[in-house]
Amino acid sequence: MEWLERMNRAIDYIEENLTGEVEFSEAARMACCSSYQFQRMFSFITDVTLAEYIRRRRLTLAALELHNGGTSKVIDVALKYGYESPVSFARAFHALHGITPAMARQDGIALKAYPRLSFLITIKGADAMNYRIETKESFEVFGIEGIFRTDAGGEAPQTPAKLWEQSHANGDVKQLEARAGVLPSFVSQDLYPVNAVCSYRKTGPDTFPYMLCAFKEETSNTDGYTTVTIPAYTWAIFPSEPHQWEQFGDTIETLYRRFYTEWLPTAGYEQVDGVEFEMNGTKNGLNYIELWFAVRKM
Repeated sequence: MEWLERMNRAIDYIEENLTGEVEFSEAARMACCSSYQFQRMFSFITDVTLAEYIRRRRLTLAALELHNGGTSKVIDVALKYGYESPVSFARAFHALHGITPAMARQDGIALKAYPRLSFLITIKGADAMNYRIETKESFEVFGIEGIFRTDAGGEAPQTPAKLWEQSHANGDVKQLEARAGVLPSFVSQDLYPVNAVCSYRKTGPDTFPYMLCAFKEETSNTDGYTTVTIPAYTWAIFPSEPHQWEQFGDTIETLYRRFYTEWLPTAGYEQVDGVEFEMNGTKNGLNYIELWFAVRKM
C-alpha cells in the first residue's frame, strides 16, 4: 500500500496549497517520483491532467466561497485562488460553471463541484494482464531526439505523436531504419528497427526527452544522430494483443492505463525515474506493442 500512501500524500500537499503556489515538483517529491512521471501517472489514472485538476478544485472552492460567504468580494476570491484579475477569473469561472462569479451568490443557482481526489485500490474484473520481468545489461540506442513540455506547449512538434508523424512524412524514420543494422539478441526479432524511448535523462522539472530510436549494434551507422546509454535495469514488459494498425492508439492507451491503475499499485515495484520504451512489432500480419518500464522492488 506504500504506492497509495505516496499518491495520497501528494494530493494532501495539493489540497493544502490551493490558495497558494502548487509546485508540481513538490507534489512529485511527495509521490517519490519525477515531476514528469507524476503528471503522467496522474493523467492516466484520473483521465484529467494535474493542471486541470488543480484548476477545477480552485474554481469549486471559489464558487462555494462566493455562494456561502455573502460579503466576499469577487476580486478577493479571484486573487485568493490564483487569478491575477477579475476578468481572467470570470472567464475561467464561466467556462466551468456556466455562470458569472456574481451570479454564484444567488439562491438556487446551479454550480459544479469537483471533489478532492483520493487514491485507493479498486477490485476490477478478472481480465488477465500479461507481463514479464527481465533484467538487461546496459545497452545503447541512437536516433532522433525531441524535448517536450509536459503541458504540450513550446515549438512544434509539440508532442511525441507529432514527432512520429513529422518524421514519417519527411522520411526520417526510413533513414533511421536503414542506419539501424540488425536487432540485438536480447529483444524479439519481430520488432521493427525503429522504436521509442522516453525519460532516459533529466531535462527539467516540466520537460521530458523522447527519442525515435534504434539499437546501436556493430552494423549500425550512428553519424549525425544522438546516442544514449541505457543503464542496466530490471524491466517490467507488457505486450499487447495483436491488432490492426488503426487500433494502435486505443491499444497503447489501454496498456499504459492498466500499468498505472492495475499493476503498479499492487505489484510491489516502483518505476525508476519514468524510463520506458515503446516497442512496436508485427506477427502473422498484425501489429503488436511492448511497453517496457524500468522498475525496482519497493
